[in-house]
Amino acid sequence: MANRYAIILAAGQGTRMKSKLYKVLHPVMGRPMVQHVIDQLKKAQLDEMVTVVGHGAEKVAEHIGDQCQLVIQEEQLGTGHAAMQAEDLLLDKDGTTIVVCGDTPLITSETYQALFDHHEQENAQATILTATTANPTGYGRVIRNEANEVERIVEQKDANETELRVNEINTGTYCFDNKALFQALKNVSNDNAQGEYYLPDVIEILKKENEKISAFMTVDFEETLGVNDRIALAQAEKSMKKRINEGHMRNGVTIIDPDHTYIGPDVQIEPDVLIHPGSIIEGDSVIKSEAEIGPHSEIHNCIVGEQTVMKQSVANDSNIGKRVKIGPYAHIRPEAAIGDEAKIGNFVEVKKAAIGNGSKVSHLSYIGDAEVGTNVNIGCGTITVNYDGKNKFLTTIEDDAFIGCNSNLIAPVTVGKSSYVAAGSTITKHVPEDSLSVARARQTNKEGYASRIRNRK
Repeated sequence: MANRYAIILAAGQGTRMKSKLYKVLHPVMGRPMVQHVIDQLKKAQLDEMVTVVGHGAEKVAEHIGDQCQLVIQEEQLGTGHAAMQAEDLLLDKDGTTIVVCGDTPLITSETYQALFDHHEQENAQATILTATTANPTGYGRVIRNEANEVERIVEQKDANETELRVNEINTGTYCFDNKALFQALKNVSNDNAQGEYYLPDVIEILKKENEKISAFMTVDFEETLGVNDRIALAQAEKSMKKRINEGHMRNGVTIIDPDHTYIGPDVQIEPDVLIHPGSIIEGDSVIKSEAEIGPHSEIHNCIVGEQTVMKQSVANDSNIGKRVKIGPYAHIRPEAAIGDEAKIGNFVEVKKAAIGNGSKVSHLSYIGDAEVGTNVNIGCGTITVNYDGKNKFLTTIEDDAFIGCNSNLIAPVTVGKSSYVAAGSTITKHVPEDSLSVARARQTNKEGYASRIRNRK
């Protein structure tokens, strides 16, 4: 196999996006467009990858980091000029170079691989990635001769009536013999209305030199979508979402309403998971077999164990065990660890806390900066009072303890094993093992006093 290189064109500011954010950093399913391109190209066994960024595009360079080499196009003078910026890195190398735009997030690694293979098998100097569409308006048309060979690319504005009826279009992605590419780029002219150097002119130059020009047609036009404005961004999001969801469904996941379920590209879901409408699962989340998610739940960077049920709840950066019941309307904040067969009920918030196996926090409670043992029952309205305005402190509740309703546990404090805290208590001191702690004012009844209050008003 020949050496393979890639040039990613990511220098455009994307004025039609009307955004302070560089176009290629706009996310599709939670990941910047250019990252989708890089991720898919990596799978094509490249020897070298170069990304062309624009002057001032520090954010693009910051995101890409050391994933590939970067070159700067100081002035945006067209796609041909952008490709020329990689000359110092690739000029004298033998092999095949793919040139792809950083705003085409939907092209798959399989398509890139097929394009490389076709180009090399055809022994072509240039190969155009093409597609067919029922409405080719706005795209350059690929014109073939009677032998089905590519004759030229005709832009919409230059096409005659016959050429306008051609529905095979240029997607803007190409493979070139690397040396032939840079040799031809030297001859590209900017003698046009925009005064720019266009990459498609390389095709015409090579054709005049009687070099072989080929085309590889992808069967999925939607995959080649370039994102130039917010409308196309939404279309790309929809297409990517559909692709991801269908992949999970083919692997045994039940998604009741795929149109209203959002699953990030890095999420792993095991067979027999059930996902209800309105659910969002993102980041590096892992959902284990037979879990049930939603409706209307959000999960980000979490591990969710087998047979766990999460309804109308939010979980972030946490580990959730097996056969856990969460929600409705619970909030699992970062660094929580929920043990097997635990219950986190409605309107419960857990933050940076470990909840042991079989423990229950059933409703209306805040458990933060806490270590909760196994088989603990935490009553309604309980709060671990963890913050003094400057520092956070730990609350420890040992195995089999019972915390009565409306209790305040003022950290740092420990409730010993098998102990009881009476409802309405404010606990400020350690509760020994197997104890009952009552920390509330004695009730006093003043009979008839309510009438005096009413009369005073």
